[in-house]
Amino acid sequence: MSVAQQVFLRDAMRRLNLTRDVFSARIGVKRRALDTWLLPEGSQEFRSMPDVVGRFVTEIMDNDLLLRKYAQSTQSGPLRDRIAVDGKHQLLSVDQFSRESVEELFRIADLMQPIARRRKVSRVLEGAVLGNLFFEASTRTRVSFGAAFCRLGGSVCDTTGFTFSSMAKGESIYDTSRVMSGYVDAMVVRHPDRGSVAEFARATNIPVVNGGDGPGEHPSQALLDLYTILTEFSRLGKLLDGAHIAMVGDLKYGRTVHSLIKLLALYRGLKFTLVAPRGLEMPNDILEQVGRNGGHVIEQAGSLEEGLSGGVDVIYATRVQKERFAAEELEGYTLDFQVNKAIIDKCCGPDVVIMHPLPRDSRPGANDLSVDLNHDSRLAIFRQTDNGIPVRMAIFAVLLGVEGLVQHSLRDVTWNPPSHVGPDDSVFHGLD
Repeated sequence: MSVAQQVFLRDAMRRLNLTRDVFSARIGVKRRALDTWLLPEGSQEFRSMPDVVGRFVTEIMDNDLLLRKYAQSTQSGPLRDRIAVDGKHQLLSVDQFSRESVEELFRIADLMQPIARRRKVSRVLEGAVLGNLFFEASTRTRVSFGAAFCRLGGSVCDTTGFTFSSMAKGESIYDTSRVMSGYVDAMVVRHPDRGSVAEFARATNIPVVNGGDGPGEHPSQALLDLYTILTEFSRLGKLLDGAHIAMVGDLKYGRTVHSLIKLLALYRGLKFTLVAPRGLEMPNDILEQVGRNGGHVIEQAGSLEEGLSGGVDVIYATRVQKERFAAEELEGYTLDFQVNKAIIDKCCGPDVVIMHPLPRDSRPGANDLSVDLNHDSRLAIFRQTDNGIPVRMAIFAVLLGVEGLVQHSLRDVTWNPPSHVGPDDSVFHGLD
Protein backbone atom coordinates (compact mmCIF):
# COMPACT_ATOMS: atom_id res chain seq x y z
CA MET A 1 0.00 0.00 0.00
CA SER A 2 1.61 3.27 -1.16
CA VAL A 3 -0.17 5.47 1.37
CA ALA A 4 -0.35 5.09 5.14
CA GLN A 5 -3.18 2.81 6.22
CA GLN A 6 -4.65 5.60 8.39
CA VAL A 7 -4.91 7.91 5.35
CA PHE A 8 -6.27 5.08 3.21
CA LEU A 9 -8.99 4.14 5.72
CA ARG A 10 -10.01 7.72 6.50
CA ASP A 11 -10.29 8.47 2.78
CA ALA A 12 -12.47 5.36 2.33
CA MET A 13 -14.78 6.43 5.17
CA ARG A 14 -15.00 9.95 3.73
CA ARG A 15 -15.86 8.74 0.22
CA LEU A 16 -18.44 6.32 1.59
CA ASN A 17 -19.78 8.94 4.01
CA LEU A 18 -19.68 6.40 6.86
CA THR A 19 -18.96 6.73 10.55
CA ARG A 20 -16.39 4.39 12.13
CA ASP A 21 -19.19 2.27 13.59
CA VAL A 22 -20.95 1.80 10.27
CA PHE A 23 -17.73 1.43 8.24
CA SER A 24 -16.40 -1.31 10.51
CA ALA A 25 -19.74 -3.14 10.31
CA ARG A 26 -19.85 -2.85 6.50
CA ILE A 27 -16.41 -4.42 6.05
CA GLY A 28 -17.11 -7.08 8.69
CA VAL A 29 -14.63 -6.12 11.43
CA LYS A 30 -15.00 -5.05 15.05
CA ARG A 31 -14.95 -1.31 15.74
CA ARG A 32 -12.09 -1.77 18.24
CA ALA A 33 -9.98 -3.41 15.50
CA LEU A 34 -10.60 -0.49 13.15
CA ASP A 35 -9.62 1.93 15.90
CA THR A 36 -6.21 0.27 16.29
CA TRP A 37 -5.59 0.53 12.52
CA LEU A 38 -6.34 4.27 12.60
CA LEU A 39 -3.85 5.05 15.39
CA PRO A 40 -0.46 6.65 14.65
CA GLU A 41 2.17 4.01 13.88
CA GLY A 42 4.22 5.01 16.93
CA SER A 43 1.35 4.23 19.31
CA GLN A 44 1.63 1.12 21.50
CA GLU A 45 -1.93 0.18 20.52
CA PHE A 46 -1.32 0.51 16.76
CA ARG A 47 -1.95 -2.62 14.71
CA SER A 48 -1.31 -3.28 11.02
CA MET A 49 -4.42 -3.84 8.96
CA PRO A 50 -4.63 -7.39 7.52
CA ASP A 51 -3.86 -7.54 3.80
CA VAL A 52 -7.26 -9.08 3.10
CA VAL A 53 -8.98 -5.99 4.53
CA GLY A 54 -6.83 -3.67 2.45
CA ARG A 55 -7.64 -5.61 -0.72
CA PHE A 56 -11.34 -5.65 0.10
CA VAL A 57 -11.56 -1.89 0.75
CA THR A 58 -9.47 -1.18 -2.36
CA GLU A 59 -11.87 -3.24 -4.45
CA ILE A 60 -14.79 -1.21 -3.11
CA MET A 61 -13.04 2.09 -3.80
CA ASP A 62 -12.11 1.08 -7.37
CA ASN A 63 -15.60 -0.12 -8.37
CA ASP A 64 -18.37 2.47 -8.74
CA LEU A 65 -21.09 -0.15 -8.32
CA LEU A 66 -19.60 -1.42 -5.06
CA LEU A 67 -18.93 2.13 -3.92
CA ARG A 68 -22.61 2.97 -4.25
CA LYS A 69 -23.61 -0.31 -2.59
CA TYR A 70 -21.44 0.23 0.47
CA ALA A 71 -22.12 3.97 0.78
CA GLN A 72 -24.37 5.39 3.46
CA SER A 73 -27.91 4.16 2.90
CA THR A 74 -30.74 6.59 2.42
CA GLN A 75 -32.89 4.47 4.68
CA SER A 76 -33.92 6.25 7.82
CA GLY A 77 -36.14 5.76 10.82
CA PRO A 78 -36.05 3.20 13.61
CA LEU A 79 -34.84 -0.29 12.78
CA ARG A 80 -38.10 -1.74 14.09
CA ASP A 81 -39.98 0.10 11.33
CA ARG A 82 -37.55 -0.97 8.59
CA ILE A 83 -37.89 -4.68 9.39
CA ALA A 84 -41.63 -4.52 10.16
CA VAL A 85 -44.05 -7.11 8.76
CA ASP A 86 -47.17 -5.49 7.30
CA GLY A 87 -46.51 -2.53 9.57
CA LYS A 88 -46.21 -4.71 12.69
CA HIS A 89 -43.07 -4.95 14.82
CA GLN A 90 -42.60 -8.70 14.58
CA LEU A 91 -39.81 -11.12 13.66
CA LEU A 92 -41.10 -13.99 11.57
CA SER A 93 -38.45 -14.57 8.90
CA VAL A 94 -34.89 -13.62 8.02
CA ASP A 95 -36.36 -12.32 4.75
CA GLN A 96 -37.19 -9.16 6.71
CA PHE A 97 -33.50 -8.22 6.84
CA SER A 98 -31.05 -6.57 4.52
CA ARG A 99 -27.31 -6.74 5.15
CA GLU A 100 -27.49 -3.21 6.54
CA SER A 101 -30.31 -3.96 8.99
CA VAL A 102 -28.63 -7.18 10.15
CA GLU A 103 -25.43 -5.30 10.93
CA GLU A 104 -27.36 -2.58 12.72
CA LEU A 105 -29.00 -5.23 14.91
CA PHE A 106 -25.55 -6.67 15.65
CA ARG A 107 -24.26 -3.26 16.75
CA ILE A 108 -27.10 -3.22 19.25
CA ALA A 109 -26.16 -6.77 20.31
CA ASP A 110 -22.63 -5.51 20.95
CA LEU A 111 -24.11 -2.93 23.34
CA MET A 112 -25.84 -5.77 25.17
CA GLN A 113 -22.62 -7.72 25.79
CA PRO A 114 -21.81 -6.19 29.23
CA ILE A 115 -25.30 -7.23 30.37
CA ALA A 116 -25.09 -10.67 28.80
CA ARG A 117 -21.67 -11.16 30.39
CA ARG A 118 -23.12 -10.27 33.80
CA ARG A 119 -21.07 -7.11 34.33
CA LYS A 120 -23.94 -4.64 33.99
CA VAL A 121 -27.71 -4.64 34.49
CA SER A 122 -30.46 -2.69 32.76
CA ARG A 123 -34.14 -2.22 33.57
CA VAL A 124 -35.39 -0.74 30.27
CA LEU A 125 -38.13 -3.42 30.04
CA GLU A 126 -39.19 -3.20 33.68
CA GLY A 127 -42.91 -3.95 33.91
CA ALA A 128 -43.06 -5.67 30.52
CA VAL A 129 -44.15 -9.32 30.36
CA LEU A 130 -43.07 -11.90 27.78
CA GLY A 131 -45.26 -14.84 26.86
CA ASN A 132 -43.10 -17.85 25.90
CA LEU A 133 -45.52 -20.12 24.01
CA PHE A 134 -43.68 -23.32 23.11
CA PHE A 135 -45.90 -26.02 21.62
CA GLU A 136 -42.81 -28.08 20.80
CA ALA A 137 -39.96 -29.22 23.06
CA SER A 138 -37.20 -26.69 23.67
CA THR A 139 -34.50 -25.97 26.22
CA ARG A 140 -32.02 -23.48 24.75
CA THR A 141 -34.40 -21.31 22.74
CA ARG A 142 -37.06 -21.06 25.44
CA VAL A 143 -34.64 -20.34 28.31
CA SER A 144 -32.47 -18.07 26.18
CA PHE A 145 -35.40 -15.87 25.17
CA GLY A 146 -36.62 -15.79 28.78
CA ALA A 147 -33.18 -14.90 30.13
CA ALA A 148 -32.72 -12.18 27.50
CA PHE A 149 -36.04 -10.57 28.40
CA CYS A 150 -35.30 -10.78 32.12
CA ARG A 151 -31.83 -9.27 31.73
CA LEU A 152 -33.52 -6.17 30.31
CA GLY A 153 -35.74 -5.97 33.39
CA GLY A 154 -38.84 -7.76 32.12
CA SER A 155 -40.59 -10.89 33.41
CA VAL A 156 -41.62 -14.11 31.68
CA CYS A 157 -44.66 -16.39 31.60
CA ASP A 158 -43.99 -19.85 30.11
CA THR A 159 -46.17 -22.52 28.60
CA THR A 160 -44.73 -25.70 27.08
CA GLY A 161 -46.48 -28.35 25.01
CA PHE A 162 -50.05 -28.74 23.79
CA THR A 163 -51.04 -30.70 26.90
CA PHE A 164 -50.74 -27.60 29.06
CA SER A 165 -52.45 -25.31 26.56
CA SER A 166 -56.11 -24.63 25.84
CA MET A 167 -55.34 -25.58 22.25
CA ALA A 168 -55.61 -29.16 23.54
CA LYS A 169 -59.30 -28.32 24.10
CA GLY A 170 -59.72 -27.20 20.51
CA GLU A 171 -58.97 -23.51 20.86
CA SER A 172 -57.84 -21.89 17.60
CA ILE A 173 -54.52 -20.18 17.02
CA TYR A 174 -56.39 -16.90 16.50
CA ASP A 175 -58.18 -17.12 19.85
CA THR A 176 -55.03 -18.16 21.70
CA SER A 177 -53.03 -15.30 20.21
CA ARG A 178 -55.71 -12.70 20.86
CA VAL A 179 -56.22 -13.80 24.47
CA MET A 180 -52.48 -13.89 25.21
CA SER A 181 -52.12 -10.41 23.73
CA GLY A 182 -54.29 -9.10 26.53
CA TYR A 183 -51.91 -10.57 29.12
CA VAL A 184 -48.39 -10.00 27.77
CA ASP A 185 -46.39 -7.35 25.92
CA ALA A 186 -44.54 -9.67 23.53
CA MET A 187 -44.71 -13.32 22.51
CA VAL A 188 -42.17 -15.90 21.39
CA VAL A 189 -43.94 -18.80 19.67
CA ARG A 190 -42.64 -22.21 18.68
CA HIS A 191 -45.01 -24.55 16.85
CA PRO A 192 -44.49 -27.81 14.92
CA ASP A 193 -46.37 -26.61 11.82
CA ARG A 194 -44.79 -24.41 9.14
CA GLY A 195 -46.56 -21.04 8.90
CA SER A 196 -48.28 -21.36 12.27
CA VAL A 197 -46.27 -18.57 13.92
CA ALA A 198 -47.26 -16.18 11.12
CA GLU A 199 -50.86 -17.11 11.92
CA PHE A 200 -50.28 -16.18 15.57
CA ALA A 201 -48.79 -12.88 14.42
CA ARG A 202 -51.73 -11.96 12.21
CA ALA A 203 -54.06 -12.15 15.20
CA THR A 204 -52.23 -9.53 17.29
CA ASN A 205 -50.53 -6.16 17.18
CA ILE A 206 -47.96 -6.93 19.90
CA PRO A 207 -44.45 -8.10 18.92
CA VAL A 208 -44.30 -11.79 17.98
CA VAL A 209 -41.00 -13.63 17.47
CA ASN A 210 -40.81 -16.87 15.53
CA GLY A 211 -39.07 -19.37 17.82
CA GLY A 212 -39.28 -22.07 15.15
CA ASP A 213 -42.18 -23.22 12.98
CA GLY A 214 -41.70 -26.88 12.19
CA PRO A 215 -39.34 -27.36 9.23
CA GLY A 216 -39.82 -23.70 8.24
CA GLU A 217 -37.59 -21.05 9.78
CA HIS A 218 -35.76 -20.17 12.99
CA PRO A 219 -34.75 -16.53 12.43
CA SER A 220 -33.31 -15.73 15.86
CA GLN A 221 -31.07 -18.82 15.71
CA ALA A 222 -29.81 -17.78 12.29
CA LEU A 223 -29.11 -14.28 13.57
CA LEU A 224 -27.08 -15.53 16.53
CA ASP A 225 -25.28 -17.97 14.22
CA LEU A 226 -24.32 -15.17 11.83
CA TYR A 227 -23.28 -12.99 14.77
CA THR A 228 -21.07 -15.84 15.98
CA ILE A 229 -19.46 -16.29 12.56
CA LEU A 230 -18.69 -12.57 12.32
CA THR A 231 -17.30 -12.55 15.87
CA GLU A 232 -15.11 -15.60 15.23
CA PHE A 233 -13.89 -14.16 11.92
CA SER A 234 -13.01 -10.86 13.63
CA ARG A 235 -10.89 -12.80 16.12
CA LEU A 236 -9.21 -14.69 13.27
CA GLY A 237 -8.69 -11.64 11.05
CA LYS A 238 -11.05 -12.91 8.34
CA LEU A 239 -13.87 -11.34 6.34
CA LEU A 240 -17.17 -13.08 5.68
CA ASP A 241 -17.31 -11.93 2.07
CA GLY A 242 -15.70 -14.67 0.00
CA ALA A 243 -15.82 -17.28 2.79
CA HIS A 244 -16.37 -21.03 2.29
CA ILE A 245 -19.22 -22.41 4.41
CA ALA A 246 -19.99 -26.13 4.75
CA MET A 247 -23.43 -27.17 6.00
CA VAL A 248 -23.63 -30.79 7.10
CA GLY A 249 -26.43 -33.17 8.05
CA ASP A 250 -30.20 -32.96 7.79
CA LEU A 251 -30.59 -29.98 5.47
CA LYS A 252 -34.16 -30.83 4.46
CA TYR A 253 -35.86 -30.50 7.84
CA GLY A 254 -33.21 -28.47 9.70
CA ARG A 255 -34.88 -25.07 9.93
CA THR A 256 -31.75 -23.44 11.33
CA VAL A 257 -29.85 -23.96 8.07
CA HIS A 258 -32.84 -22.75 6.04
CA SER A 259 -32.69 -19.38 7.79
CA LEU A 260 -28.91 -19.18 8.05
CA ILE A 261 -28.11 -19.77 4.39
CA LYS A 262 -30.53 -16.99 3.41
CA LEU A 263 -28.86 -14.58 5.84
CA LEU A 264 -25.39 -15.55 4.65
CA ALA A 265 -26.49 -14.90 1.08
CA LEU A 266 -26.73 -11.18 1.97
CA TYR A 267 -22.93 -11.18 1.90
CA ARG A 268 -20.76 -11.35 -1.20
CA GLY A 269 -19.11 -14.16 -3.12
CA LEU A 270 -19.64 -17.03 -0.68
CA LYS A 271 -19.08 -20.68 -1.49
CA PHE A 272 -21.56 -23.10 0.07
CA THR A 273 -20.80 -26.81 0.26
CA LEU A 274 -23.89 -28.77 1.25
CA VAL A 275 -23.26 -32.25 2.66
CA ALA A 276 -26.39 -34.34 3.23
CA PRO A 277 -27.54 -37.96 2.97
CA ARG A 278 -29.70 -38.79 -0.02
CA GLY A 279 -33.22 -37.52 0.56
CA LEU A 280 -32.19 -34.93 3.17
CA GLU A 281 -30.80 -32.26 0.79
CA MET A 282 -31.51 -28.54 1.10
CA PRO A 283 -34.96 -27.68 -0.39
CA ASN A 284 -34.83 -26.34 -3.95
CA ASP A 285 -36.84 -23.19 -3.19
CA ILE A 286 -34.19 -22.07 -0.69
CA LEU A 287 -31.37 -22.83 -3.13
CA GLU A 288 -33.17 -20.81 -5.79
CA GLN A 289 -33.54 -17.86 -3.43
CA VAL A 290 -29.84 -17.96 -2.53
CA GLY A 291 -28.93 -18.27 -6.21
CA ARG A 292 -30.92 -15.14 -7.08
CA ASN A 293 -28.64 -13.05 -4.86
CA GLY A 294 -25.83 -13.69 -7.33
CA GLY A 295 -22.14 -14.19 -6.87
CA HIS A 296 -22.40 -17.34 -4.73
CA VAL A 297 -21.20 -20.84 -5.56
CA ILE A 298 -23.32 -23.76 -4.32
CA GLU A 299 -22.05 -27.31 -4.53
CA GLN A 300 -23.49 -30.58 -3.22
CA ALA A 301 -21.38 -33.35 -1.68
CA GLY A 302 -22.40 -36.89 -0.81
CA SER A 303 -19.83 -37.42 1.93
CA LEU A 304 -18.18 -35.36 4.64
CA GLU A 305 -14.65 -35.99 3.44
CA GLU A 306 -15.58 -34.97 -0.09
CA GLY A 307 -17.23 -31.79 1.17
CA LEU A 308 -14.36 -30.72 3.43
CA SER A 309 -11.43 -31.84 1.30
CA GLY A 310 -10.82 -28.41 -0.22
CA GLY A 311 -10.70 -26.68 3.15
CA VAL A 312 -13.52 -24.59 4.60
CA ASP A 313 -13.84 -21.59 6.90
CA VAL A 314 -16.98 -22.72 8.77
CA ILE A 315 -18.54 -26.14 9.35
CA TYR A 316 -22.16 -25.91 10.42
CA ALA A 317 -23.40 -29.33 11.54
CA THR A 318 -27.04 -30.16 12.24
CA ARG A 319 -28.74 -33.00 14.02
CA VAL A 320 -31.15 -35.41 12.39
CA GLN A 321 -34.70 -34.09 12.82
CA LYS A 322 -36.01 -37.59 13.65
CA GLU A 323 -39.33 -36.21 14.82
CA ARG A 324 -40.12 -34.89 11.33
CA PHE A 325 -39.77 -37.96 9.10
CA ALA A 326 -40.18 -41.69 8.88
CA ALA A 327 -37.60 -44.11 10.31
CA GLU A 328 -36.74 -45.57 6.90
CA GLU A 329 -35.36 -42.19 5.79
CA LEU A 330 -32.62 -42.54 8.40
CA GLU A 331 -30.89 -45.34 6.53
CA GLY A 332 -28.51 -43.06 4.66
CA TYR A 333 -27.42 -41.17 7.77
CA THR A 334 -24.30 -43.15 8.67
CA LEU A 335 -21.11 -42.58 10.64
CA ASP A 336 -19.65 -41.04 7.48
CA PHE A 337 -21.60 -37.87 8.33
CA GLN A 338 -20.25 -37.50 11.86
CA VAL A 339 -18.15 -34.37 12.41
CA ASN A 340 -15.28 -35.60 14.60
CA LYS A 341 -11.70 -34.70 15.40
CA ALA A 342 -10.19 -37.19 12.94
CA ILE A 343 -12.00 -35.75 9.90
CA ILE A 344 -11.40 -32.16 11.06
CA ASP A 345 -7.66 -32.74 11.55
CA LYS A 346 -7.44 -34.48 8.17
CA CYS A 347 -9.34 -31.95 6.07
CA CYS A 348 -9.34 -28.60 7.90
CA GLY A 349 -6.88 -25.99 9.09
CA PRO A 350 -6.29 -24.57 12.57
CA ASP A 351 -8.70 -21.66 12.11
CA VAL A 352 -11.83 -23.50 10.95
CA VAL A 353 -14.92 -22.62 13.00
CA ILE A 354 -17.10 -25.59 13.99
CA MET A 355 -20.73 -24.83 14.85
CA HIS A 356 -23.94 -26.68 15.71
CA PRO A 357 -27.31 -25.22 16.78
CA LEU A 358 -27.71 -27.90 19.46
CA PRO A 359 -28.95 -30.12 20.93
CA ARG A 360 -26.48 -32.69 19.63
CA ASP A 361 -26.86 -36.38 20.26
CA SER A 362 -23.86 -37.24 22.46
CA ARG A 363 -24.78 -40.89 23.02
CA PRO A 364 -22.44 -43.64 21.78
CA GLY A 365 -23.21 -44.56 18.19
CA ALA A 366 -24.79 -41.22 17.31
CA ASN A 367 -23.77 -39.80 13.93
CA ASP A 368 -23.76 -36.18 15.06
CA LEU A 369 -21.08 -33.75 16.25
CA SER A 370 -18.60 -35.87 18.22
CA VAL A 371 -17.72 -35.12 21.83
CA ASP A 372 -14.04 -35.74 21.02
CA LEU A 373 -13.91 -32.10 19.85
CA ASN A 374 -15.01 -30.74 23.24
CA HIS A 375 -11.54 -29.48 24.17
CA ASP A 376 -10.69 -28.22 20.70
CA SER A 377 -10.67 -24.40 20.48
CA ARG A 378 -12.05 -24.65 16.93
CA LEU A 379 -15.34 -25.86 18.44
CA ALA A 380 -17.50 -22.74 18.83
CA ILE A 381 -20.79 -24.29 19.99
CA PHE A 382 -20.72 -22.83 23.50
CA ARG A 383 -19.59 -19.41 22.31
CA GLN A 384 -22.45 -19.76 19.83
CA THR A 385 -25.08 -20.46 22.50
CA ASP A 386 -23.73 -17.68 24.74
CA ASN A 387 -24.22 -15.25 21.84
CA GLY A 388 -27.93 -16.06 21.87
CA ILE A 389 -28.42 -13.78 24.88
CA PRO A 390 -27.11 -10.47 23.48
CA VAL A 391 -28.68 -11.12 20.06
CA ARG A 392 -32.10 -11.93 21.55
CA MET A 393 -31.80 -8.95 23.90
CA ALA A 394 -31.19 -6.81 20.82
CA ILE A 395 -34.26 -8.29 19.11
CA PHE A 396 -36.48 -7.44 22.07
CA ALA A 397 -34.99 -3.96 22.46
CA VAL A 398 -35.60 -3.20 18.77
CA LEU A 399 -39.12 -4.63 18.59
CA LEU A 400 -40.14 -2.78 21.77
CA GLY A 401 -38.34 0.41 20.78
CA VAL A 402 -35.95 0.77 23.74
CA GLU A 403 -32.55 0.19 22.11
CA GLY A 404 -31.68 3.88 22.46
CA LEU A 405 -32.21 3.75 26.23
CA VAL A 406 -29.91 0.85 27.06
CA GLN A 407 -26.52 2.61 27.07
CA HIS A 408 -27.63 5.20 29.64
CA SER A 409 -29.49 2.67 31.80
CA LEU A 410 -26.50 0.50 32.69
CA ARG A 411 -25.32 0.03 36.24
CA ASP A 412 -22.87 -2.39 37.81
CA VAL A 413 -24.03 -5.81 38.99
CA THR A 414 -24.09 -6.40 42.73
CA TRP A 415 -23.06 -10.07 42.68
CA ASN A 416 -19.79 -11.76 41.73
CA PRO A 417 -20.05 -13.41 38.29
CA PRO A 418 -17.48 -16.05 37.19
CA SER A 419 -14.53 -15.02 35.04
CA HIS A 420 -15.45 -17.84 32.60
CA VAL A 421 -18.90 -19.35 32.21
CA GLY A 422 -17.58 -22.87 31.71
CA PRO A 423 -14.47 -24.47 33.25
CA ASP A 424 -13.15 -25.47 29.82
CA ASP A 425 -13.80 -22.19 28.00
CA SER A 426 -10.91 -20.99 25.86
CA VAL A 427 -8.96 -17.96 27.03
CA PHE A 428 -10.35 -15.72 24.28
CA HIS A 429 -13.85 -16.53 25.47
CA GLY A 430 -13.16 -15.11 28.93
CA LEU A 431 -15.55 -12.60 30.42
CA ASP A 432 -13.03 -9.89 31.28
